[in-house]
Amino acid sequence: MPDIQLVADSTCDLSPELKEIFHIVTIPLCIILEDASYFDGEQITPDQIYQWSDANRQTPKTAAVSYEKTLEILKPFMDAGKDIIFIGISEQMSTTCNVMRLIREDLNYDKLHVIDSMNLSTGIGLQLLYAASLIADGKAVEEIVERMEQRRGKVRASFVVETLTYLARGDRCRAVTALLANSLKLKPQIVVEHGAMRVAKKFRGKQSSVIMKYVKEMEADLLCADPSCVFITHSGCEDNIIKEVRSYLDGLDYFEHVYITRAGGVISSHCGPATLGVLFYDK
Repeated sequence: MPDIQLVADSTCDLSPELKEIFHIVTIPLCIILEDASYFDGEQITPDQIYQWSDANRQTPKTAAVSYEKTLEILKPFMDAGKDIIFIGISEQMSTTCNVMRLIREDLNYDKLHVIDSMNLSTGIGLQLLYAASLIADGKAVEEIVERMEQRRGKVRASFVVETLTYLARGDRCRAVTALLANSLKLKPQIVVEHGAMRVAKKFRGKQSSVIMKYVKEMEADLLCADPSCVFITHSGCEDNIIKEVRSYLDGLDYFEHVYITRAGGVISSHCGPATLGVLFYDK
């Protein structure tokens, strides 16, 4: 098996169990609450972020991985002479990939391969699991990078937010700001395409009903997806909602694995609580 280390930033939203199974190391982005900065997933939880955001009526700022923290995590792999494949959050949303390239240039380490996922959350996670399968198959690092870049456009990442407030405060999706001016009751489906977010469908009603409508309307696409796995990723939904989505996906009798993950601090900072998405690869 090639001596290749998979690395991602914390926005990949994979569970600790999946990261352990697939030998994935993550580097935390930074979450800034006024004058204090915290490492995502290490020093602050999404629930603490919600409490602060609601109390202060603002969304935390988020920042790319720090040079120093990144180097600290990567250095042991570099010292061991390993090939490192880094898959980062969309370059339209963060400068994280550029931090990685800067380290590669500063240390003259050409075994560090940087891939812009053109996605976020488990839209990155899907690509990591695909890379892990290629490593397990013994593919060379150059072939793995090429295949991943060819396939990243097939990731289907979308989610439904319970409240527009967080996305509007963070100004990460201009269309959401426009919706907010019209109605707080709208619950949009946000789709990630070409590295950026856009509003697709618009729902109204109770969040549990909205989520199930959103999922069921994707059935034709789900049944044309890569059957190896599908993700249910949420930012703090009620257990009964998650179980209903899981039951529906299981009922399709199509996917080999249905993974449930909770979004980390950066994604939660921008989408707010009770957001849920179903993410998969097209065939």
